[in-house]
Amino acid sequence: MTEPGTTLSQRDTGSPRERRHNAILDAAEALFLEQGYDRTSLADIVRRSGGSLATLYDLFGNKQGLLRAMATRWSEETAFSPPDPAATAAMSNVDLLKSYAYRQSDAMQSPRAIALMRMLVSESVRDRDFAVGIYRDIHLPAIAELTELFTRWAAAGEADIDDPEAAAKLFLNIVFGDSMLNALAGIEEEWLGREEIDWRLRPFISHFRICQIH
Repeated sequence: MTEPGTTLSQRDTGSPRERRHNAILDAAEALFLEQGYDRTSLADIVRRSGGSLATLYDLFGNKQGLLRAMATRWSEETAFSPPDPAATAAMSNVDLLKSYAYRQSDAMQSPRAIALMRMLVSESVRDRDFAVGIYRDIHLPAIAELTELFTRWAAAGEADIDDPEAAAKLFLNIVFGDSMLNALAGIEEEWLGREEIDWRLRPFISHFRICQIH
């Protein structure tokens, strides 16, 4: 399955090994979402994707490796880099930050993302090493990309941020923390709309004096 902006034709490019990697990962994701992680066997995935078990083991190691690769791919699809630099070139820092929050919120409330997060939590409870790997693969890169952005803004005098890493963690918690927990727990509450995201970000923007003029 693909998110908007990522087409199957784009995934079909590259070397034969890359195409086989993507075919197996696409098949695994589809089956995990259709019938559940625990009920899907590696043989099921190979039947769907083609190829062999030997290739799957070579590329991913095991079923946990497939789930971890799915999570990494999803994280890369929702990374901070604006999807259309031309459209964001004239944005102020505040507008860019809001755009990121909107895009992340949209991505995280999709059925695909919620199902993936629940699978990751379930497997993390069973295997601490897996949990540590997911934290390193997904959470730390998200913090790192925002930390880098806030560091640049502070150096350019476009924000008053004395601890960019702490600010990055605070930003993610403000915008996504409770909504993510509700989704993982299966609590039927609406995700944050853009007006509420804007409201939550006002004290953050004010406290760190983030430049509102391009």
